[in-house]
Amino acid sequence: MTVANSAETEAPAARGRPISKPEWSAGALLAILLVAANLRATLTGVGTLLPAIEHDTGLPASAGGVLNTLPLLMFAVTSPLVGRVSHRIGSTRLLVLSLAVLAAGTVVRSLPSIACLFAGTVLLSAAIAVGNVLLPTVIRTHVPASRVHTVSALYVTVMGVVAAVSSGISVPLAGILPGGWHSALAWAVLVAVAALAGWLPRLRGSRPDHTPRTRGAHARTPWKSWLAWQVSLFMGLQSLAFYTAVAWLPSILSGQGMSTAAAGWMLFYYQLVALATGMVLPLLTRGRADQRFPAAAASVVTAAGFAILLLAPGIAIVGCTLLGLGTGVCLVLALSFQSQRATGPSETTALAGMAQSIGYLVAAAGPLLLGILHDATGSWSGALLALTALSVVMAFTGYGAGRDRHVRAGG
Repeated sequence: MTVANSAETEAPAARGRPISKPEWSAGALLAILLVAANLRATLTGVGTLLPAIEHDTGLPASAGGVLNTLPLLMFAVTSPLVGRVSHRIGSTRLLVLSLAVLAAGTVVRSLPSIACLFAGTVLLSAAIAVGNVLLPTVIRTHVPASRVHTVSALYVTVMGVVAAVSSGISVPLAGILPGGWHSALAWAVLVAVAALAGWLPRLRGSRPDHTPRTRGAHARTPWKSWLAWQVSLFMGLQSLAFYTAVAWLPSILSGQGMSTAAAGWMLFYYQLVALATGMVLPLLTRGRADQRFPAAAASVVTAAGFAILLLAPGIAIVGCTLLGLGTGVCLVLALSFQSQRATGPSETTALAGMAQSIGYLVAAAGPLLLGILHDATGSWSGALLALTALSVVMAFTGYGAGRDRHVRAGG
């Protein structure tokens, strides 16, 4: 489908596909996975440390909520800017710079000052946003097209495992390290330094993201492309489903009569299923460029999971299993589409910037708005009904985004 009078048009992926031979190696894979390990590690431990932070600093609960929402807002604000900067200095150079800023921001956040706590969070969140946007470009540059899904699943898995480890070890670290929660917030700097060491050698020979086809022109954000909007909305809706589940699933289950401890383990189970599903997906979709059915089916499975929590809370484990299956597939596909639906590195960065800006705005607003809906109605039924309906909408956007087509500059 082509948008009339648009600066961006959709072209079948089989036509005009750029001929390139990605520099694929075990070293390139390791470098990609090191970046992935940094995309959540500094964020997921904050929630478990928040009670100690609020107790020691006197921060009100509202300020603690801002601390948790700030990264998502920074993702949304920073993402559209990445393409222009990357075009000027090159994706590799920008990625190295972002890893250095991430390390610095992690240290600043751990200093004994409330101002440093928030300033460091802003710095590291902006750096992570750069990594979020550039990783599809890095994959597009270094990974053969036939392995994009596999590598995307691997980096989602690494990102999820390190995030889970961070949330699990933060409180124990705060108990044994000098400095308490300050030191626990700083441990992830080791992961950032490791990634920085892995990417510094790749600066040699790096250059701006110019391609012969674009003749050095910066790829503009494809706001006028319907395909780009489908990719972006799919990214946003799957982010909303995931972050809402992470934020509210224990509260929903507790409100339905489940014990707090059991509800916490159910959240762990949901994330475990999502990780496992993301790992298996490449085996089921290998060699398939058209991803319409997997994207639509996974969205419907997600809708079914929310519907079961609404209509049959007695079998909540079935609902959580379906949620894990659906959101695990949707996350891998949403990230893969940002590479597969673009025609080159610069275009990939532009599309990823758009998709992640919209996606994280939706993700930041979703849990907040659904929490307000719960407070207004005194029940989670309205929120679950809304999530079910939005997941059905996600099926339509996923079907469109899954087509084997490219967003291509048309004029």
